[in-house]
Amino acid sequence: MTTANPASTRGAALYLALLQFFFALGWTIYVIYLPQLTAQVGIPKEFVVIILIVDQAVFTVTDTLMGIAADRVTRIAGQLSRFIIWLAAISCIAFLTMPFTADMGTAGKPVLIGLIATWVVTSSALRAPPMALLGKVAARPSAPWLFAIVMLGFGLAGALSPYLGVALRGIDPRLPFAISSLTLLATAFAMGGVERRLRSNDVNTALRVRLPIPSKRILLVIALIAGVLLLALGTQFHVAINSVPMFLRFAKQPDLEWLMPVYWIGFNIAMFPASFITRRVGGLFTIGVAGLLGAGALLLIGHSASLNTMIVMQFIAGGAWGCVLMSAIALATALGHGGNEGRVLGLLFSALALATVARLTAVAAGFTRDAVYNVMLQTAPVVCWILAGAAILVLALARLRARRGQTAVEY
Repeated sequence: MTTANPASTRGAALYLALLQFFFALGWTIYVIYLPQLTAQVGIPKEFVVIILIVDQAVFTVTDTLMGIAADRVTRIAGQLSRFIIWLAAISCIAFLTMPFTADMGTAGKPVLIGLIATWVVTSSALRAPPMALLGKVAARPSAPWLFAIVMLGFGLAGALSPYLGVALRGIDPRLPFAISSLTLLATAFAMGGVERRLRSNDVNTALRVRLPIPSKRILLVIALIAGVLLLALGTQFHVAINSVPMFLRFAKQPDLEWLMPVYWIGFNIAMFPASFITRRVGGLFTIGVAGLLGAGALLLIGHSASLNTMIVMQFIAGGAWGCVLMSAIALATALGHGGNEGRVLGLLFSALALATVARLTAVAAGFTRDAVYNVMLQTAPVVCWILAGAAILVLALARLRARRGQTAVEY
């Protein structure tokens, strides 16, 4: 298989990092303003979390479907970029229009719901499909490094999220929605040029080929998706539910905007050295070790005796999640090699969305307000990470022993 030249793939990775950054920031803006938007059209506040659950439930389906579509349209030169750009345009127009439903009063209720549904379905095109194209044409050894660059955009957006919540307070939602959607749309329009550069090294033949996933890889795909789902579930509970009360044991509310990004700083930094480990010993090994390391950090966060210890452990936990996500995406493209990269990546993103559904459902069910369930939520991240990390590490070591003597490990 002919691969795109390194300069093209690095440029594509930087572009995808920017795309993921603007997409994640848009989601943050949406979550911040959703209670205000729904209240203005007469939707009761208790339905806000239900809307968010439905959003993520839709992602669990559309992410996989978009990955399948990406595998099909990639075989035709220029078709994937057109597919992404058109859906991005629809997504951004729907997002831009959301705040204007407030002028319609209660009559804007179905309009807002329709716009949200349109935005969620079409925005899935910005997740798995662009990464699938990069995974199809990048040289296999460079994939972990390239996807570390891509996920840097996601991590930077996560680090900025606490500041956005403060900075946007009292600002008319039409302004941030407009800036976010127009910026994302402008970025998405560059996809055509990125695809042309990636295909410039005569990769068209390779992109047109699609082979069935071998049975041995199917089992690894199942193991990867199950492991990432469990790790993502622990991450959701820790970051969105447990982190704030843990920090408030030693800090005050205004300090949270400076403390919460520590997790994402660790995420952004750890991915790059971990990419070399993934390249040498495989994604399964990196995910397993990172899972157990993260479990230890999460355990120590809950038993920290000082704020400094908690900050260090939060940094390590974030770094572990960065290693997991980077390795999982690189591994997904390797397992899907042969024209199925989009399918496996779509399943991976669906698993991440499903973990978010579980966390939001726990909040909606009132588990965070119940003393017994709250204790369970405090321990759930550690349990999830130990189980997933140990299981994947055992599988990785078994495969490393089977491949002893080889200079590199694909999986």
